[in-house]
Amino acid sequence: MDLSTEYMGLKLKNPIIVSSSKLTSELDTIKKCADVGAGAIVLKSLFEEQLIADSSALMDQDIKYFWFPEAIEHINKHSKEHGLKQVLDLIKKTKDHTDIPIIASINCLTAYEWPKFAKTLQDAGADGIELNIAIFPFDKFISSKEVEDQYVEIVTEVKKHVTLPISVKLSNYFTNITQITNRLDEVGINGLVIFNRLYRPDIDIETEKVVRENVLSSPLEITKALRWVALLAGSLNCNIAGGTGIHDYKGVVKHLLAGAHATQICSTLFNNGISYIDTILFDLEKWMKKHKYNSIAEFRGKICRQENECNNKFERIQYLKQEIYKR
Repeated sequence: MDLSTEYMGLKLKNPIIVSSSKLTSELDTIKKCADVGAGAIVLKSLFEEQLIADSSALMDQDIKYFWFPEAIEHINKHSKEHGLKQVLDLIKKTKDHTDIPIIASINCLTAYEWPKFAKTLQDAGADGIELNIAIFPFDKFISSKEVEDQYVEIVTEVKKHVTLPISVKLSNYFTNITQITNRLDEVGINGLVIFNRLYRPDIDIETEKVVRENVLSSPLEITKALRWVALLAGSLNCNIAGGTGIHDYKGVVKHLLAGAHATQICSTLFNNGISYIDTILFDLEKWMKKHKYNSIAEFRGKICRQENECNNKFERIQYLKQEIYKR
């Protein structure tokens, strides 16, 4: 049974990628993920703020930084060395103890200064870089195109400093997802993760405060990403990884049928333990045998190879007929 696939141009022994989280921040848990069969690991994100401290922001926080600019220099230096050193050490140790692709992750908002540090991730042995870009359209004076331009600029700047394959973990906050993904594809991304599960604040009506209780995803959240994997898989040169709401082998199979090259999982490992990766792989093989598939390549994208299936089923967003409440 051949479970191998390709993502970001990297050869994976199977399509299960452990996404960036607390589980991928320490060597012990990373080794456990690899030992039970993960195809690749995305390390916990290094934040842009860890690479560069915003001098003007520091001045706004405390007037003392205006009178003691050397303090800003010290904080800049400490932030860069501390955050980056931890990640570089983790990459080196992980590469020494595992034999699967290790993808570094950077959570970023701008294309200023920090991209040059991407080269250090490459030098440390990372097999790829995932850019977790989350620019929110909160400013009424910034157009949708200006937001998209920032994504393209970030990728362009990072590519100036590294030869590693680059992926972008995208949110669904776009007016035209097809356009931004094609623009990113044109500037040379190697992978696309659909979608990033963002912070989801809620309100406790008893305490009347903002709370964050829905940290982990639900299997019901799979359909949004599934739709866009199906619609984009046949039109992009880069490899696509499905994410959010994948909690078992069924979610993996669905994304592969839609055209994804790989899947990223996280919440299910917090719910069921790291060893659940082995269960997902076992069930995936069992499903393939049942349907007489010898390799993932035989069924990947099959749904949209069926005539008009994607156009008829995934593009339509309004119900023509609903029979849920038939009596």
